[in-house]
Amino acid sequence: MEFLEKPESRFFIGIAVALLSIAASIYVFFSKKPRERSCLDPEKFKEFKLVKRTQLNHDVAKFRFELPTPTSVLGLPIGHHVRCRGKDDKGEDVLKPYTPITLDSDVGYFELVVKMYPKGRMSHHFREMREGDYLAVKGPTGRFRYRANQVRALGMIAGGSGITPMFQVVRGILENPKDQTKVSLIYANTTYGDILLKEELDGFASEFPGRFRVYYVLSRPPADWSGGAGRVSRAMIESYCPSPAHDVKVLRCGPPPMNNAMAAHLDALGYKPDMQFQF
Repeated sequence: MEFLEKPESRFFIGIAVALLSIAASIYVFFSKKPRERSCLDPEKFKEFKLVKRTQLNHDVAKFRFELPTPTSVLGLPIGHHVRCRGKDDKGEDVLKPYTPITLDSDVGYFELVVKMYPKGRMSHHFREMREGDYLAVKGPTGRFRYRANQVRALGMIAGGSGITPMFQVVRGILENPKDQTKVSLIYANTTYGDILLKEELDGFASEFPGRFRVYYVLSRPPADWSGGAGRVSRAMIESYCPSPAHDVKVLRCGPPPMNNAMAAHLDALGYKPDMQFQF
């Protein structure tokens, strides 16, 4: 006690406490990851710069857009999409929803995979876009609400560019070590060259064999094709999607005729309305 009563002792103790406080503040500051709030605005369009365009096949390209800073996040909940604004071939404004294939774990940028149809109005805008151009985007929007382990198993049926919302959800599930949801995807296209994100999907199947599997279906398959042929059938759904149950859900996304056909198959197989969702 005599030591603590000396003025010089109290002085040194005060300095030590101050240094410890400063050290703790420095540790907290540098241990925090710098991450900004969402870049999206649900009420107004914001402009994002195209920094990289990669042609995936004759009518599909991947577009990478830059966010304001290297640590910015788009702020898009898994299973949601954005609305993009562009000009058609007559110079008139056109709006269309797209689902980024990136998550908020991808900081500083977001990516869209876009199929450009010959007569598509928004397709014209993307076909004309060059690196350095800007895209008007607002959001997020969407009815699908995702949370980890909300179902035991998830079935997915996608056609063509309808893979993009599925891909986003698959990434969200597989990249979350706490999420044990099992995912089975049936992905239909016309030809082998039309299959989008195949390398990434096959990578998921290889890395997470107990949690993700994909079955490709082609209406015009090559001679050595070992996947499904023709249209997605009721038998394919029975074989590759989880059976109807209270803890199962099946998502679908594709051209309207395909969506209607899949809904009829799912109804016939006993999937109740609350077990189905259409993007």
